[in-house]
Amino acid sequence: WFICLFQVVHAHKPHFMALHCQEFGGKNYEASMSHVDKFVKELLSSDAMKDYNRARVYLDENYKSQEHFTALGSFYFLHESLKNIYQFDFKAKKYKKVTGKEIYSDTLESTPMLEKEKFPQDYFPECKWSRKGFIRTRWCITDCAFDLVNIHLFHDASNLIAWETSPSVYSGIRHKALGYVLDRIIDQRFEKVSYFVFGDFNFRLDAKAVVETLCAKATMQTIRAADTNEVVKLIFRESDNDRKVMLQLEKKLFDYFNQDVFRDNNGTALLEFDRELSVFKDRLYELDISFPPSYPYSEDSSQGKQYMNTRCPAWCDRILMSHSAKELILKVKNDEKIVIYDHIGPNVCMGDHKPVFLSFRIAAGAGKPIANVHKCCVVQ
Repeated sequence: WFICLFQVVHAHKPHFMALHCQEFGGKNYEASMSHVDKFVKELLSSDAMKDYNRARVYLDENYKSQEHFTALGSFYFLHESLKNIYQFDFKAKKYKKVTGKEIYSDTLESTPMLEKEKFPQDYFPECKWSRKGFIRTRWCITDCAFDLVNIHLFHDASNLIAWETSPSVYSGIRHKALGYVLDRIIDQRFEKVSYFVFGDFNFRLDAKAVVETLCAKATMQTIRAADTNEVVKLIFRESDNDRKVMLQLEKKLFDYFNQDVFRDNNGTALLEFDRELSVFKDRLYELDISFPPSYPYSEDSSQGKQYMNTRCPAWCDRILMSHSAKELILKVKNDEKIVIYDHIGPNVCMGDHKPVFLSFRIAAGAGKPIANVHKCCVVQ
């Protein structure tokens, strides 16, 4: 995982680097959170990161707090060549110059350099203890101010329920939560700036449309529980060809006979079913996707390209931005390709999600035309 990350750092040589993580400490926090300190120390002290002389690390490790725990982790690294970098203090409402390396964990609620919220329980009542929420930080670099929002939205609890309607009920829950975050970061408490929102949005393909397309020539068999008559499994078979099984669908099973459809040409044929972001087209922009679905990959270290048969592969992990941020990054000079949107470790096991990255340049003073942004960077 580190090797693949450092290869990207070496290739693009970012001067400012934001690394956003979800599910910090893994699913079993009590047993696994002890590994986090080692991970952080190795990352901060690695030879690949030696030229980053300032860092800010924010880790929500307080897993005993059901009310606040999000398991989010946000890392920010500043290259030694960068001068005069400021981070916003949300309590004092002013920017402060960034020096040295600092790590914050446990209760991030008391840290004025970020905003953190966990979504209310009633957003996703199926999950007794959801960890979904967001962390927001604000930065000023070369007279350009922007927000970086680390977000984790709600998953699909059941493939069968996701298949029932188009769009699915889970899509509606994610829509509500993302709308809440966007409203929050542009409310009247602070000056509006450009923003980037990235993390695990859990966006899924339109399950009903995908299944109907993949199994257009199949017949469906419904299997119900003997005691409740509840549908527990759907089996799609080819009409001919010895009734070959094409797809088996259960609550946590999506077993399609040909995974190549999700990998060939980076799964481009399925992008038409990636529809959840269309609701936000007036508020969010995304570069063209040119990498295969980022989830759910096998966690077997020898199966770097293989998807698990638990969910329909989808582009869950995304980097989105406000339209003002889009204007900042798409200023291309001399036809040089300076904006890259891609995934990390295509052939290596990186966990069940492949990390996604966006590399771009911001010209000095690029933010000045936007609502006097440069004025807010003066440290008082």
